[in-house]
This record gives sequence, structure tokens and C-alpha cells, in this order.
Amino acid sequence: MSVQDVIVIGAGAAGLMAAGQAASAGAKVLLLEKKEKPGRKIAISGKGRCNLTNAENVSDFIHNYPGNGRFLNGILREFDNVRLREFFSHYGVESKVERGGRVFPVSDDAEAVVHALLQFIDEVGVELKTNQTVEEILTKEGQVAGVKLTNNSIIKAESIIVCTGGSSYPGTGSTGDGYRFAKELGHHLISPRASLVPLKTAEKWVSEVQGLSLRNVEASLWYSGKKQRTEFGEMLFTHFGVSGPIILTLSRWAGEALQQGEKVELHINLKPALTSEQLDLRLQRDFQKFSNKQFKNALDELLPQSLIPVIIQLSQIPPDRVIHQVTREERKHLVQILQGLKLTVLGTLPIASAIVTAGGVDVKEINPKTLASKLFPGLYWAGEVVDVDGVTGGYNLQAAFAMGYRAGRAAAEYVRAGV
Repeated sequence: MSVQDVIVIGAGAAGLMAAGQAASAGAKVLLLEKKEKPGRKIAISGKGRCNLTNAENVSDFIHNYPGNGRFLNGILREFDNVRLREFFSHYGVESKVERGGRVFPVSDDAEAVVHALLQFIDEVGVELKTNQTVEEILTKEGQVAGVKLTNNSIIKAESIIVCTGGSSYPGTGSTGDGYRFAKELGHHLISPRASLVPLKTAEKWVSEVQGLSLRNVEASLWYSGKKQRTEFGEMLFTHFGVSGPIILTLSRWAGEALQQGEKVELHINLKPALTSEQLDLRLQRDFQKFSNKQFKNALDELLPQSLIPVIIQLSQIPPDRVIHQVTREERKHLVQILQGLKLTVLGTLPIASAIVTAGGVDVKEINPKTLASKLFPGLYWAGEVVDVDGVTGGYNLQAAFAMGYRAGRAAAEYVRAGV
């Protein structure tokens, strides 16, 4: 039976950082990972490029965490985006800023990020064991005492940091183990649900334009009879509905509203840079230019080719109608469709398809300064297993790294104080 100062469960972003920081602070650390390779979710993040963080001022970060952003305030300030970029630069991963402040490795290689973290934990003496599944967190006299693995071996430890992730992308190892540990230890769990996930829609025509990506459009989420949130940027049509950055961001609130029994709609403004009056004038110019063409042949300069049949169908203007015969009322109706293309949201894809899991261990039972459990001394929670989630743009990885940093340091301090 081996004995450790700190055991970290899960070698993702939070776990690798936590293990390294605990060892840097002088603790003897064992990092347990259930999969064969550590950092698997990091390696596939950002389409294999890894959106590390965001370059905006850290004081503006909090509003990008709809899930308990205020809980993260001190943690993000301690290990902010500047320190994170400096950390990776030290291990040879230089970074660059792209549209929306998104920060990526200059190499566009997520594997380089994983390699840097592995170099870090090796340098500070963390013992990494892969293919190790924790069955149970052991306690004794109201404190954590170690872990029991699925092979029935027991490893004692003074402190344990749970960094098991959520329930999204289970192939990477995030299969909800941390939620089970939380329940067994008496922690309250906020029901996990999909966040940053594609949306399924009722309209059949979306399958006709699947693969079509739209840039510089505006998507608004409607429920309870009014517009709730609006995002501007890029979206994608799929065979089942819609995806892309602005849809993923809106999906958190869409899923929440659907859970509450709301009727949820998306309104897509294909021409958000123009007022309805300006778009009408644009149409008038186009209609004058193509006055002798049929309606179906007069929209090429306005819309992507694959979307034209859809808009024609929704407008109810006969496709063979000659442009100069299109009435003012029909043109006005067309403007409304172009700036309010409606989609009925039926649901989200399953949580396994989500980039991030919302919900998790209730933050009311976690010390925001140390990430220590308020129920069990020596127990810490970090990363996606906690009820914290952000929008797209690098915020979720920044939170995971910052939480890992704080939990690792705090666990080491706890061990030292007990010596």
C-alpha cells in the first residue's frame, strides 16, 4: 500500500496543472488517469488547435461564465491569461491572438500543449500512472484518507484533488466519475446538462443546406415571448439543425429554457449590418438591376447559392415570377425573412456531444479561495466537475487551468500544515 501527500484524479487540463503545482510546492504527488494517454480532451479541443484562453482583460472575464462566474473571480486573477501564456511560453509553446481574442498556439497544434504540461509535471517530479480507474474516494474520521482503484488496490493520501471533468466527450475519459464521488461523499450536485452543444431544429429544410457556414450573422434566442440573448459571428447548418460558435454559446440558455418547458426559437439575421430600411433599399436596387429576370435567378448577389431555394420557399413568392412583378408587400416580407429567419429549437444533442458540461458539484460547498470541500478536509475540486461553465472563446480552458493551479497549491499547503 503506497502513501502519497496528494493524489490528483484525472489528467486533463485541471488535473495536469494541479498535479504540477502541488509538486512545485513541495508535495509528493501521484496523478491517476483512467485512459492510456493523458490530456486527451486538450488534444481535440479547438478542432485540434487548442483555444488556450482569451486575450481580453481579466476583469472582463467573469461575464463570460454564465455558470457561477463570480465564484471564479479570485482564482482567475491569481492565474490569469497573461500568466497562463507565460507558463506555456516557458515550455516552448508560443501563442497568438485571433478573432474574438481567442488565443491559440502559434503552431496550431493542441498536442504541443499536452506535451508542455507533461514536461512540466515530469520536471517537478509528479508520478503519473495511466490506465488507472478510481473506484472510490476513501475517508476516515471525517477526512479523506486515500483512494480505492477498480483492481481493489488502495493508495493512501493526505489530500485528494478531483479533476475528472464532466460528462461531455466520454471517449476522452470524462464519464461523470466525479459526480459519483460527489454523491457518495454527500456533496450536492447541480444536475449536469449539455452546454456548448449543437441544437436540433424542427424545420426540415436545414438538411438541404447542411454544411453551409455563415459568417457575420446574428442569432437571437427567443422564449417566454421575448428575445433573451443575441450573438454575432459564425454559424453552421447541419443535417439535424445548427451549430457553430454563436449557436454553441446560445445553447446553454436554449437547453435551460427547454428543460423548463419553454417554446424556444432562433431568429437568424442574415444581414445584421443593415437596418430593415437599408436592406429594403438594397433589394430595390437589385430588383431594378435584374428587373427582367425570374425571382429564382435574382438573389445570387444577396445569398449563398444553397440558401436561395429555402428563402424563395419561405417568401412564398413564385420562383418563376419576373422581378418587376414582385409587389412591395412581397419585397417587405422578404426583408423580414432575411432579418428574422426562424428556427424552432427541439433540443440539444446529447451531453456526450457537448464541448462543456454545465452543472456539477455545487460551488456553495467549495471554498472559492482554495477550492477545498467544505465537507471533507483535504478534498479539493477543480475543472469541469465543478458547477462552472463559460462561453466559447478559451474561457473554459482558462478556468480549468486556473482552478488546477489554485487547487494544487492549496492541497500542498494543506499537507504542509498537517506535518
